[in-house]
Amino acid sequence: MKLKIDSPKTSEITPKELYWDRRRFLAAAAGLGAVALSGKVIAELLSPTEEAFAGSLQAAKSPISTTGEKLTPLQDITHYNNFYELSTDKEEPAKLAGKFHPQPWAVQIEGLVNKPQKFDYDALMKLAPLEERVYRHRCVEGWSMVIPWIGFPLKVLLDRVEPTAKAKYVAFTTVMRPKELPGQQRAVLNWPYKEGLRLDEAMNPLTLLTVGLYGETLPNQNGAPVRVVVPWKYGFKSAKSIVSIKLTDSMPTTSWNEATPAEYGFYSNVNPQVDHPRWSQARERRIGEIFKRDTLMFNGYGDFVAGMYKGMDLRKDF
Repeated sequence: MKLKIDSPKTSEITPKELYWDRRRFLAAAAGLGAVALSGKVIAELLSPTEEAFAGSLQAAKSPISTTGEKLTPLQDITHYNNFYELSTDKEEPAKLAGKFHPQPWAVQIEGLVNKPQKFDYDALMKLAPLEERVYRHRCVEGWSMVIPWIGFPLKVLLDRVEPTAKAKYVAFTTVMRPKELPGQQRAVLNWPYKEGLRLDEAMNPLTLLTVGLYGETLPNQNGAPVRVVVPWKYGFKSAKSIVSIKLTDSMPTTSWNEATPAEYGFYSNVNPQVDHPRWSQARERRIGEIFKRDTLMFNGYGDFVAGMYKGMDLRKDF
């Protein structure tokens, strides 16, 4: 199944692919000494493939996957991150992530459910076969990536706890460990980080409970050990390092909406027609590319999600 699918200053989102690829190439060459590098090895170093990083997780390729787009290199995905629990700088999370210890781990599911439960990491991994899904990832700041995530539909987990008829929303709370996450020592947001979805959004087949990328378990800076990925929404809606999921009958508080409601709405669907108050959302820069491209409505996933918003004013409910 094939999916149809003004920003911040340019210096902040200038592609770093060549810089990181050169470092990786030189490091590998130094390690091999005088041994000549084969053409295949050089090609993998300069243009990493899925196979080059696979090994830790086994996942079947999902038919619900974006096709025909070049994957963002692993080095960029893991070294250019919005993870304010670690730092507000995009390159620092990778440097600081080693202080965070994501195991052991458990996620509490509670609220308006018939079977509240706590799942440890091993139990989560046994709930459903893992899938690899390539999704576009669009940041509200104007940059984007194409990422091969590993996980399974969040719906599988929610079905296990049986939402009641009163449940209308799903609230996510992320980990609070300021000794391990230095960004939480600063009052950038009201910690811990909180996000939320409407129940039908959470149950949509695209919404992925995610445990890995590029065939490996999630790196700390990408939201280890478990996060949610909601590909038709701006990236901050995809809560990282989740410890609690609560079903409610009212719209939950979310961190960015709480901090600056005029800039970050509850829904935050990718919508090129609704500008951020400080920049346009009509264009985006894909990491690894020089020129901008048009932003797609719902990030290109409208065939799967547009029906959930029929009759809504998406300028008002942004």
